Amino acid sequence: MAFCDNNPSVQQWASESVRIPYRDPLTGKGTVYVPDFLITYVDKNMSKHVELIEIKPANQMIKEKVGKNPYNQAQYVKNMAKWAAASQWCKQQGIKFRIMNEADIYSGGGKKK
Repeated sequence: MAFCDNNPSVQQWASESVRIPYRDPLTGKGTVYVPDFLITYVDKNMSKHVELIEIKPANQMIKEKVGKNPYNQAQYVKNMAKWAAASQWCKQQGIKFRIMNEADIYSGGGKKK
């Protein structure tokens, strides 16, 4: 959050401001997904971009890192459903959806997953 507050390229940001309906694949019930951040920024060419960003531990987002832990396996399945709904919502809004993990944050990256 300090990054957003102190970065001159970031024009606007909000935490947990978007609610996206989706169906929980484990229960079959409709529920709501609330991604971590909505950020509006300009790039070096002064083009405006809007991104919806989710931050998760790698062991809940990368299949190879999930392992045999039942909790991580369940979170992975739910996350795939959440992120499919978020991707569709962002496509309808004309914005980008990005998923990041601790390696992206602490290495200064911002790789797409």
